[in-house]
Formats: sequence, structure tokens, C-alpha cells
Amino acid sequence: MDPDKIALLTTLAPMIATVTAIAVGGWVLTTWMRIKNGYPLENQWGKSVYPKTDQEAVERVKLLTNENAELRAEIGSMKDRLANVERIVTDDSHRLTQEIEQLRDKRTN
Repeated sequence: MDPDKIALLTTLAPMIATVTAIAVGGWVLTTWMRIKNGYPLENQWGKSVYPKTDQEAVERVKLLTNENAELRAEIGSMKDRLANVERIVTDDSHRLTQEIEQLRDKRTN
């Protein structure tokens, strides 16, 4: 080979390697950000690539969805019960009734 071409290649090779490394790093970073934020991945033609789902995963999602609904219903009923207990405890008429009964007990003794 011509010594001029070899000298040119030796000066351009580090720059080409650096540009290639930056391009690959950018591609990896972009793919990671897409996955992290829930965007669909794309193939080399620009079409979205969706992960394949198997039957076991579908059944698991159904079970988790049902369990989630049951837990939400249970939490709702617990909130209602807690609201009733708070109403009873903080009810002024209830407290007033207790005080009146205490005064009656003192009078009869």
C-alpha cells in the first residue's frame, strides 16, 4: 500500500472508532430511555416491536387484577368502618350523654 494512505488511515482510525463508539452508546441510551418510559421498541424498518405474551403471563395478569380489585374493595370497607368509628368517638352528643350519665350516677350515690 501507499505510505500516504497508511498514514491517512492511522490518523483517521481513532476518530472513526470514537464516532462509532459514541453512536453505539447513543443508541443504547436511547433504547434504555424508551424502555424505561414505556415507549415501544422499533425494528430496523421503524415498525414497533411488541414483546410476545405467553398464556402463563396472561393468566398471571388476570389473577393479579382480580386480587387488586378484591384488596381495593376491602380497603374501601375498612375506610367506611374507620369513618364510623371516628364519628362515634368524636361525636359531641355521645360525649354529652356519657357526662350526663356520670352526673346521674354521682347524684344517686
